[in-house]
Amino acid sequence: MVSKLGEMLVKAQLITDAQLEEVIKIQRREGGKLGSIVVRQGFCSDQDIVSFLGMQYGVPAADLEQWPPIDPAVIALIPKDLAQRHKVLPLQRTGNVLTLAMSDPTDIFAMDDVRFHTGYNVDPVVSSEMGLVRAVEKYYGGSSSVRLADNQGARSTMATMGGGGATAAGPTDSLPAKPFNEEDERIDLSELEQELDADAEFEATDDDEESINVGALRRGSEDAPVVKLVNMVLIDAIKRGASDIHIEPYEKNYRIRFRIDGILMEVMRPNLKLRDPLTSRVKILAKLNIAEKRLPQDGRIKLRVNMGGRQKVIDYRVSILPTLFGEKIVLRLLDSDKLMLDLTKLGFEPESLERWDRQISKPYGMVLVTGPTGSGKTNTLYSSIAKLNTVDTNILTAEDPVEFNFPGINQVQMKEQIGLNFAAALRSFLRQDPNIILVGEIRDFETAEIAIKASLTGHLVLSTLHTNDAPSTINRLMNMGVEPFLVATSVNIICAQRLVRRLCGSCKAVDTHHQPEEALREVGFTPEEIQRGITFYKPVGCDVCNKRGYKGRVGLYEVLEMSETLKDMILTGASAIELREQGQKEGMITLRRSGCRKVLDGVTTIEEIIRETVL
Repeated sequence: MVSKLGEMLVKAQLITDAQLEEVIKIQRREGGKLGSIVVRQGFCSDQDIVSFLGMQYGVPAADLEQWPPIDPAVIALIPKDLAQRHKVLPLQRTGNVLTLAMSDPTDIFAMDDVRFHTGYNVDPVVSSEMGLVRAVEKYYGGSSSVRLADNQGARSTMATMGGGGATAAGPTDSLPAKPFNEEDERIDLSELEQELDADAEFEATDDDEESINVGALRRGSEDAPVVKLVNMVLIDAIKRGASDIHIEPYEKNYRIRFRIDGILMEVMRPNLKLRDPLTSRVKILAKLNIAEKRLPQDGRIKLRVNMGGRQKVIDYRVSILPTLFGEKIVLRLLDSDKLMLDLTKLGFEPESLERWDRQISKPYGMVLVTGPTGSGKTNTLYSSIAKLNTVDTNILTAEDPVEFNFPGINQVQMKEQIGLNFAAALRSFLRQDPNIILVGEIRDFETAEIAIKASLTGHLVLSTLHTNDAPSTINRLMNMGVEPFLVATSVNIICAQRLVRRLCGSCKAVDTHHQPEEALREVGFTPEEIQRGITFYKPVGCDVCNKRGYKGRVGLYEVLEMSETLKDMILTGASAIELREQGQKEGMITLRRSGCRKVLDGVTTIEEIIRETVL
């Protein structure tokens, strides 16, 4: 794959297409950065590339050979090992801004480390790589540990990462072209473990806050093996299509699991000595307190990386939970490329989708989506407001957290610590002349009351609840303290949903195993369907689905549209069972029946719908 830097150099006529092809061949054969190979082959000078990158990225170019002597106090701001590892050099300090010479001005990873060590903001300037190596040797003395980017340095070339704020991948960095295969399911960490010191700083620390050695934790998190391992885990999760990463400490072992298509699978067991430095590394990237080991913490990592010749941005929502043997880390991957905003492709049955479209198109009322965590509720709501997002509509959302950004929609991030919760946001929304309001979740009576009043005063309100099915949502609202007449008059439609794994289209095969009629009836198939005969499919496994037999997920939907009969039943205190029976009489497709229809269409298996639904 032609690198971005190579394309830019050809476009700037610094090298020719033929020279670029030769450089790429060398890079594939020997590795290393493209820019270094171009200089080494004599196609253009190091300074030419520096000047070009300076213009391209809008940062000054600094010739370190001509730079005035640097104040020793400025040099002392950055430790020698950090300067050697990242090939950076502090040039001057103005107020709280440190001017930093770098060979890659987009290396946010290096800048974050410098900010962490010094406490100053970083103003990057671009310098030649060889010039930096010589300057680091000159000011710090000794260069045995300084290696050019052509060799494998401490920083993994898989990605350039930063925590919290926007990050950028370096122009000469790219992911390895070869994805992890099935043999990588358990990654051999012996090489990484050999590089670790067996010092006390990697041993478990006491829970006493005063005994925590913050310096040791920080140094451990910067070890090359730890950096490589964290980079590898974050990138491998993207490649495998994981939705969550679980990093879990136990008394005698340490494991990392990925949730892929809703199922947790173990991918590696690092050495227990890596526990504290790995946790500290994740905390630094997420801008969390590495010294706090007793309380839960939440943060965010943003990763921009080149994949398939284009840049993509992945957000990792980070949750740290203190457990008996250390801190458990869960990272939720938020990949905008995976966000499906077409309602017709989510898995709705045609009649259910028709009802949903009809109700979200109304000018007022309440639209509710229910289901457990990870069932795709946010995707359904985002798809709905994306369809309603027109120039003549004012849409406001209150979310915790805001997972994806949409142009034309006013999204508000909840901040409980300063009093900005769903109820407070809703009160403010009503003074913002809204047409449509999205509330991330109705958690309490106050939020429910304001949302219902908004839906009764000319606004369309979309929100979520945690209930097992659509009819029980009515009882949930009344249990919160909402009066039955308010529920009956405000709620337009309720959608309960689940996600099941989709059979891989490349390898699924007909299941010739005979299924007894009685068992099929118990699952939920009708006598007519059984009489006609059902073709079942089974997972096989191939390279496309990484030998799992399943690839991707599809939604099961139970859509309960409020009719006059149902509203009267709510007013008279009908139970969830009675509401369900009436809904089915009026054509509601239950979650189990939605699953059976997916099985009939060859989309999923009986085992999947039994795992996620009940009759």
